[in-house]
Amino acid sequence: MCTCRPGSTVWLTGLPSAGKTTLARALAGRLRAEGRRVEVLDGDEMRSSLCADLGFSRADRNASVQRLGLMAEVLARNGVTTLVSVIAPYATGREAVRERHERSGTHYLEVHVAAPVEVCAARDVKGLYARQASGEISGLTGVDDPYEEPQTPDLRLETHTRDVRECAAQLHALLAERGLA
Repeated sequence: MCTCRPGSTVWLTGLPSAGKTTLARALAGRLRAEGRRVEVLDGDEMRSSLCADLGFSRADRNASVQRLGLMAEVLARNGVTTLVSVIAPYATGREAVRERHERSGTHYLEVHVAAPVEVCAARDVKGLYARQASGEISGLTGVDDPYEEPQTPDLRLETHTRDVRECAAQLHALLAERGLA
């Protein structure tokens, strides 16, 4: 008899510098300490490898989301808790990823890592907001390119009102409630 735990995909979506990757890494550490098989798929890291051939047009952003969604679904279907930290700005792209998981019977949670654009700009972890303000880049999600907020996420974490530890604990509690932690 298999004593394997079910895998799942936890899709962390939000504006640049909202705290998606920081939260994913914090939760991954906690889950690993509990003996879980965990992978973090970070949007920026995937852009430099799996999605290096894609730009930032709407079509390319959706293609990137679908590639990450496929990879996450395969890992989760095989017992890995997969934490995906990616902007994924369009609702249709995120919905397609959810549907892929539903078709395969794989657990999927959408988490909106929410912080106001002003807070994200003040954090400006990668310098994107400053580069956009200076005219060096355009098409910054949430500033001069759209971000369609999830309307019914499984969880909304307001990272500007709670610290990383609190947010990770809240997300861990949701996973436990759903039998996934």
